[in-house]
Amino acid sequence: MEPGSGSGERVAPWGVCEETAILHGGFLLASRLLQPRPLRELLKAEWPLVGPPITDALREIGARCPSPRQHGLWKKEAVALVWAKVLLPAPPAASLDREWKEDAFFSVGAMIPDVNRTVLFELVKALGAARLFAQLLLALPPGVCRAELRHLVRYVGHETAPSDVGFLLDVWWEVVRHVRDPEDSTVTAFSSLVCEHGCECALDDGLQPPKRFKGDPSSLNGSPAADGLLVVLVEGLKQTYGSIASPRMRCYALGNLVELLSVFTELEPQGGPLPVAEYLAKVSSVVSLWSSDTESQHHHSGLDEKVKEAERTMSFASIAKLSREELIAGLDFLHCLLRAWGEELRGVLNSSENQCYESYWLLDTLPTFRKSLVCFSETGDLSEDEMRVALELAQTIDDFLKEISTTQKSKDLDTSLSSSVAMTIIEQKLQRHMEVCSIFASEKTWVFSKDWVDCLVKNRALFQKPELVLKLLETLVNFATSCEDREAQEMQMEVTKAIVECYSELSLTDKNEVISGVLEAWGGPGLSLNLQVVMEGFQEDLNVTFNQITKSVSDEGLTRAVAAVARLALLHPEATVKQICSLAVVNLGAHQFLAQILCSFPALSFLETCDDPCRPHSLVVRCLKEAAWEKLSSAREEEQFLEFLAFLMQPSSAAPLVSPAEVTKAFVLPYLKSDCAQIELSLQILSKVLGIQSYPDEHWIKSCHPFPLLLSLCKLLDGYTKYWHQPKDQLFPSLESKDLVLNVLGRICEVVTPETASSAEVWVQSLAWLHRKVASLDWTIGLRLKKFYGEHFKNEVPATLFEICTLPEDEWTSQPLPAYGPGSGLLAWMECCCVSTELRETMLSLLMVNVDNPEEVNLFSKGFLVALIQVLPWCSHSEWKRLVHVVTNLLERQVLHVPYTLEYVQYVPLLNLRPFACYLQLSVLFLRGFQLLCSSSCSTWLPPQAWLHVVQLYCSSLTDLLSSIKSITGPPLHPAEDRSSAEEVCFVCIQVFCHLLHVAAMLPPDSGCSEPLVVVALEVLSQYEVFSSADPSPSSVLRRANERHFLESITDNISDKALCGPLLQKLSKLGA
Repeated sequence: MEPGSGSGERVAPWGVCEETAILHGGFLLASRLLQPRPLRELLKAEWPLVGPPITDALREIGARCPSPRQHGLWKKEAVALVWAKVLLPAPPAASLDREWKEDAFFSVGAMIPDVNRTVLFELVKALGAARLFAQLLLALPPGVCRAELRHLVRYVGHETAPSDVGFLLDVWWEVVRHVRDPEDSTVTAFSSLVCEHGCECALDDGLQPPKRFKGDPSSLNGSPAADGLLVVLVEGLKQTYGSIASPRMRCYALGNLVELLSVFTELEPQGGPLPVAEYLAKVSSVVSLWSSDTESQHHHSGLDEKVKEAERTMSFASIAKLSREELIAGLDFLHCLLRAWGEELRGVLNSSENQCYESYWLLDTLPTFRKSLVCFSETGDLSEDEMRVALELAQTIDDFLKEISTTQKSKDLDTSLSSSVAMTIIEQKLQRHMEVCSIFASEKTWVFSKDWVDCLVKNRALFQKPELVLKLLETLVNFATSCEDREAQEMQMEVTKAIVECYSELSLTDKNEVISGVLEAWGGPGLSLNLQVVMEGFQEDLNVTFNQITKSVSDEGLTRAVAAVARLALLHPEATVKQICSLAVVNLGAHQFLAQILCSFPALSFLETCDDPCRPHSLVVRCLKEAAWEKLSSAREEEQFLEFLAFLMQPSSAAPLVSPAEVTKAFVLPYLKSDCAQIELSLQILSKVLGIQSYPDEHWIKSCHPFPLLLSLCKLLDGYTKYWHQPKDQLFPSLESKDLVLNVLGRICEVVTPETASSAEVWVQSLAWLHRKVASLDWTIGLRLKKFYGEHFKNEVPATLFEICTLPEDEWTSQPLPAYGPGSGLLAWMECCCVSTELRETMLSLLMVNVDNPEEVNLFSKGFLVALIQVLPWCSHSEWKRLVHVVTNLLERQVLHVPYTLEYVQYVPLLNLRPFACYLQLSVLFLRGFQLLCSSSCSTWLPPQAWLHVVQLYCSSLTDLLSSIKSITGPPLHPAEDRSSAEEVCFVCIQVFCHLLHVAAMLPPDSGCSEPLVVVALEVLSQYEVFSSADPSPSSVLRRANERHFLESITDNISDKALCGPLLQKLSKLGA
């Protein structure tokens, strides 16, 4: 308790101040008026005599208070002082010296004379402070609380006046709605004071509790503090109902009793609170009634206060429920009251002149209560007498309501108040204000009034919920489509700004929820579809925002960038996504950062509905197609597009924004044709999507027509067999892409399994269809599908292959191929070796060559060279590597004979060339092959554009050869210990270099092969330099000089200046 000074300043609890002095004066005057008797003996009838000085004192204190709130606090403190004085005994005279030092209440308590409860009750009545009384009552210890309520019941039951009944009913109404405020210092101090002085004082007068209806108090459940209070209240009504004459008070009493029996018993309806629309309608109705009812205590209150009070009418305290016996007794009592008052009330309630809150309240609660009664009688496990009481009461209520006109039960109240009430609830942040915000955001009849806009702008912090933002946006769009005048557009701008501010404060998850709702409602264009104000300046905003984003690519800037893009994505999702897709392609190095931004919005993985089957359903995929795919103009842009797309499918720390299936359908299936300009990029995309982990039970490839997809890849491979004979103007993927096609084909064969088919029968039918289609293509393609076919089909190969291999007939079968005549078996065998590593090893193991027959070995070796040259131009890099392995294997097994002549040395030093024999033979074999290719007999066989590819394969083999030589000798760290190995490596390098120059000299002019030859020739010279420099012997310097002279002389004979110049420059630095 903190009484205040005249200035409104607060002091310590129970402190003596100017206001307490005024109150003290009021009580002194009252005491004189009652003399010679003391105030503690005041009778109810004497209050009009002694009350005015006390109430005048409180009125004077109120006039000094700086605000109504301060005045209300002083009323409460005054009641608490008086009640404390009633409850606390005066200290013995012997202890006065100690009490004034130790008891905080002593000083202020001494200023108030001893009083009885008549003073207390009459003071509360005079102040109209039933709520203050209930707050203080419920702060008392449980036993004291019940005793004090019984005192009140006994008091109003004696010489009952209308004001006594109103007071009891008001206290009842407040008790069942009380919610304790832990910050109420006055109530807290009062409670502490009473507890400190003990509770026995309250029961000293020997007052016994009134008889309960029936049953044991222990049958109650709930808060002990409230135990029995409801029974006491009902007992009070029993004692006073005979004194209730006015229809308003009778409705009030019945309303209290019906509410008590509805809420604090077994009849309490199950389920949640009222729907918010019904709640708002009830609050509005109550406010409307109070506004029109001049007798209502709330008639003169402002709207804010009325709404607060109206909200309280629908909230209840947590009080112990009545037992079954008490419930039945209460129902019986209610039945008696309805029979006694029913006829008179019907007449009054049917009159349109008697609208008041109490009658509205009664008529609002009775129908629900009747339903609960009927339900209770059916499911409550009642005795015969209990069933009779419940059903008779239900019938009486039914009869009572039937005779009241429908118009009175649902009076045409001033519902225009609803919007004002809703805005008040929101602005005051009352109990269900967040639910009311939902109605406020969507109620079309309220929106865009000045008050509505002001309320939204002022309270926008309350609308920072995704569902509320969405409702506001929907309301905004509806308004924009119906009102297009200038004033409406200005209001739209203000509201749009407020909504965007609410949206900007949401978490990223909630922003995604809003974007998802926008896309569901208005599709890709979003708000721009209907809101012209959104488009004003949007494009400029879009450009400026992304210009800033692309200039500050960093992890630190990601959060800011996501926030900026979130705002744009709300207004126009499609334009925002397109801008990101476009910039991801054209802005060098920004694609991953932009992908991170885009993946921050999983809501954009929205699937559009469209009638065109060729149009992508994914918004992001469509934007990618329209803004990036169709505008790619360089290899760098294609590379960035591919990396951007890969990140969207598999981001590092977010959910994928596009699925592999969507990407395949949009960027692969329509372009998987040899004459399509985007085919190579499509193949790279397909390779990427196949690398995406598939978590669902069913692989995504099933939805992408896997068998037609396989056939398309097979047709591409078939096209490579005619690669060098395609018309010059014919589009076809480069030979460098062949390995990609082979890789993709193999991976699809791995993921498309019998389990992906709907049934075993469908799987077999699909295999048969693919086999039938592939039969018309190159025969090697069937071999690539052997694992996929399983045991359903044999390997079908040219008949001539059987002439050089022992092929098991249960797995292999021949087919007549006109292109493979006599002597072509080795060519077919070599083509089989190109198919796969596994098949290569099988071919090597099945090859039939009699190494004991020199003539057969010679014939095989010559045929091998011819076959090798026939296959070489059509090989991809991986196929050529397999063939080089075949050559190496046959050389090591001495099945293949490659005569070696030392054409490029004047003498052979004493070297051990055995470890390098295979490499030297391999280099000579390449040379012999080029001699054959460049001979007059083959001059027209290979088209000019094929030479570069052939030379690239040759150079890649020489690079591998050099690596192999280095790996078997190791780095020359200790050349003195193993001088011969360094000399041998130098010798081999010189031989390879000379072979390379010989090949270069034979190539057709303008073949465009200088670059790869220069690169590998410089690599040979670098390796030669490393090993020759490592030889510390005295003769090494002379030998290096001779070798350099020799190499310069043969290099100088090369007519290709692009090749000759860099090599001579390198040679001039050797040994320098």
